[in-house]
Amino acid sequence: MYKNVLRLLSIALLTLLFVQCGNGNRFEVGKGKVGELTVNTTMLDVEKIFAKDSIVKNLSEGSLGDNYFQDDDEYMIYEKGGKHLLTIVPKEQLDSTSTIKSIQIFDNRFATKSGLNLDSSFEEINLNNTISKVETSLSSATLFIDDLNVTIALDKEDLGLKSFSTQKISLDQIPGLAKVKSFIVWFN
Repeated sequence: MYKNVLRLLSIALLTLLFVQCGNGNRFEVGKGKVGELTVNTTMLDVEKIFAKDSIVKNLSEGSLGDNYFQDDDEYMIYEKGGKHLLTIVPKEQLDSTSTIKSIQIFDNRFATKSGLNLDSSFEEINLNNTISKVETSLSSATLFIDDLNVTIALDKEDLGLKSFSTQKISLDQIPGLAKVKSFIVWFN
């Protein structure tokens, strides 16, 4: 009797462990990896991976089109409940066999092993990652994390700076509580 109970508990624990590991991989971010997406994933694969979710395609018109402002195709992934998860940009436009150029993350469940996600503060990012450089644009400061091939944008207003200025920013000028504005994983 005792052996049967012990065996049943062991099976239950192993099942729970496998379920937890499987779910964690769905939202794991690393260099060249976002969930089940890798550097080898094609846009056809994206449609299979997210078959249970909604995919909204915003396709460019390529060289034949007259919309000069849209350079890239975008595949926006939404959960069935309507929550925006990801926006995927392929390397080649209008090509279903193209691999992925970049993925912008919109859901805070996507995180690196160090815990970096959309809810991270600058202090957490700086503590757990090596920031190789900071570039400024008119409205944000972009952090480059080379070991993950990730860019993180911080809103200039969170930094106490005026928007629409090109003032250079160093890491020591960024307040620890500054929040992530955008989180992009690059697959190049």
